Amino acid sequence: MSEIILTDTNFKAEVLESAIPVLVDFWAPWCGPCQMMGPIIAELAGEWDATKIKIGKMNVDDNTIVPGNYRVMSIPTFILFKNGQVVETLVGGMPKQKLQAAVEKHLV
Repeated sequence: MSEIILTDTNFKAEVLESAIPVLVDFWAPWCGPCQMMGPIIAELAGEWDATKIKIGKMNVDDNTIVPGNYRVMSIPTFILFKNGQVVETLVGGMPKQKLQAAVEKHLV
C-alpha cells in the first residue's frame, strides 16, 4: 500500500467516510522532523494490511482548512481516525515502534 495524498477537498471521502481506520500524517516540506518521519510512514504503509488501515499525508502548507479544524499546531502530527472520529493523536518525531504500537492497538 502507498500513502494517499489528502487535501481539504478529498478529506471527507478518504478519511471521515472510510470503512477502515486512517492514519493521517500532517506535514510540510520544510519541516525537518517531518522529513525524518517520511520514510517511517512509507515503511509502515508497506507493512500494514491495506484492508485494515489507510495511510494519508496532508501537506499543511497547501491545505489549511482540515489542519485548522483538528487544531494541528505542530508538525509532524499524526492523527488516527476510526469511523470518522479521532482515536489517537501523536505529535513530533518518534521511533517507528512507538508510532506502530500507538496505531496497532486500535486495529482490533
